[in-house]
Amino acid sequence: MPGEDFAEAVRTVLGEVPDLPFLPELPARGAPASMTGRTLAVVAELGFDLQPAGWRLTDASGVDHRRARSLLAQDLDVLEEQTQGYEGELKVQVAGPWTLAATVERPRGDRLLADVGARRELAQALAEGLGEHLADVRRRVPGARLVLQVDEPALPAVLAAQVPTSSGFGRHRSVDLPRASAALEPVFAAIEASGASSVAHCCAAGMPIGLLRGAGAQGISLDLDVLAAEDYDALGTAFDEEARIYLGVIPATDPARVPTDQQVVERVLRLLDMLGFDPEEVSDRIVLTPSCGLAGASPGYARRALSLVRESALRLGAG
Repeated sequence: MPGEDFAEAVRTVLGEVPDLPFLPELPARGAPASMTGRTLAVVAELGFDLQPAGWRLTDASGVDHRRARSLLAQDLDVLEEQTQGYEGELKVQVAGPWTLAATVERPRGDRLLADVGARRELAQALAEGLGEHLADVRRRVPGARLVLQVDEPALPAVLAAQVPTSSGFGRHRSVDLPRASAALEPVFAAIEASGASSVAHCCAAGMPIGLLRGAGAQGISLDLDVLAAEDYDALGTAFDEEARIYLGVIPATDPARVPTDQQVVERVLRLLDMLGFDPEEVSDRIVLTPSCGLAGASPGYARRALSLVRESALRLGAG
């Protein structure tokens, strides 16, 4: 979400999408509040620090890592206060192990992606930390049915050897599918063990739907604008397997013209027709969303985008 007022962001979320509210991220508050900083605050046992080039794995937590943890705790306090008596689904989110590995540096430089042992340790520490994090959220909002979104925007680049080295002159080697799955599996297993449901999100082109589903993701969240013809089979299979499908159908930043709820629904119906599914049979497993995070949007449009996905979902019958 845009802005720096977390309490206002929570009020907006609870007001505009009361059927599936979420714990907002406000990256405008700085690196400790970014997607990466937020997730490192959840990772168990490992220490990190913020360097000019970004987050780096260290022997002990630096001041910015401690600040990220403190900020998350403060935000959960606000969420707890504003959700008194709430019952229903509540979504929280973290960056996935491959996006972290492609973003965070090793102690001696370059990305963790280059170190097989370090990235394995990171995935395991993330899985362990998620159990503790979800237990904390459940304690604060006892009536919530938790949904944890695992954000993996860098995963297609990891698989395709498109992540640049720190020098910028090379690319990290591609990761094969079995190894990619091995890092994801403990994360999704930890979510399931906690009693939460999982959804894997990627707003980049080339989302490996089959890989993520095979690793344990119960739901899939993707941007329709980057969906390619070769993705239809995997998406259709996910529908066949009765997965929950989150469709990004609303622009994430202020568009020249905001679509109407009718236009949004027509777009979803065209997709279902192309895939060969009856809307009445699958609409209860479809969640309509913005195409990606709304941090780059104006506050007014962010509010409108949330209300629009709800209006469109009601029209579609997606709930």
